Amino acid sequence: MTLTVRVPRELSARVPAEQRGPGLDRDAVRLLVSRGTDVSHHAFRELPRLLRAGDLLVVNTSPTLAAAVDGRIGHARVVVHFSTRGDDGRWAVEIRDPDGRGSTRARTGGPAGTEVVLPGGVRLVLEEPLSAESARLWWARVSGPSVLGTLRVHGRPIRYSYTERDQPLSVYQTVFAVPSADGSGSAEMPSAARPFTERLVARLVSRGVLFAPVVLHTGVASAEAHEPPYPERFSVPEASARLINGVRAGGGRVIAVGTTAVRAVESAAGPDGVVRAAAGWTGLVVTPERGVRVVDGLLTGLHEPEASHLLMLEAVAGRAAVDRGYEQAVRGHYLWHEFGDVHLVLPTETAHSERCGGNQA
Repeated sequence: MTLTVRVPRELSARVPAEQRGPGLDRDAVRLLVSRGTDVSHHAFRELPRLLRAGDLLVVNTSPTLAAAVDGRIGHARVVVHFSTRGDDGRWAVEIRDPDGRGSTRARTGGPAGTEVVLPGGVRLVLEEPLSAESARLWWARVSGPSVLGTLRVHGRPIRYSYTERDQPLSVYQTVFAVPSADGSGSAEMPSAARPFTERLVARLVSRGVLFAPVVLHTGVASAEAHEPPYPERFSVPEASARLINGVRAGGGRVIAVGTTAVRAVESAAGPDGVVRAAAGWTGLVVTPERGVRVVDGLLTGLHEPEASHLLMLEAVAGRAAVDRGYEQAVRGHYLWHEFGDVHLVLPTETAHSERCGGNQA
């Protein structure tokens, strides 16, 4: 899916909301709400009154890693983005050229056998592309100290040139982030949850809104190629599966916070729409043809018109709703990217009533 709207460069959010003026917090962003092709405009802090008692928010608790590290290939300076750790101990990595404005120029990886030297004695040897379709990400064999230890000491969050400057890792952690026992996490922030604050979560709980935690460790996105997502690690615990199924059976709405949460919960759902505890790797790509089995709504950031994420939005809301929402977002000067404004896609009353009438698939 490619949108016909053009997003002007000045609509890129260059700094986090809390750095745009005194007294602001993360939730000082705007909220575009779509119900079918009906669009309304709100502050994100209004979210509690836009949801109902019994609604369920599915949230990704994956923490963000300081996944960008400076290195060298021979005498050439490079930036390594650590994306995904494989079961065999290798890492999927992306090699980029530094340019002083965020590491924005992706190299074609390889050839096989290329050695990358990192601080602290870590060495990578590129072995093979992650997929036959793209040479952007490569599986690399690692020698020397642990990668996660190196990231903690020498890493910084991945950023792109539309942002103004580097930020501390804390800026990229959501309020839902929970450290993993093995130190794993996301290469890039599950950013749809970034505007939530502890105060707002408390208001939602008081409203009767429920929360179901899941995990999906996101890999490195392509800022240029807009490739479909590749396999990522996920986990849907038994307690969350039961809660989701109970809300659906009781007529509540299941609203995913971010495309990562959609991917996780839909990966754990059977053809009958029942969610079961699951963990491992998911290669699921949610498209309009595949559809969604569990999710009624989606809270997400604003994506580039060519982004593969838009296929998921179309699967949840339909093409007309996505087109209308993005047209209004551009017209209303909403801000894009991880520090930008957010889009809440809710089902129409008719669509939700039809689902509650017995169609659980």
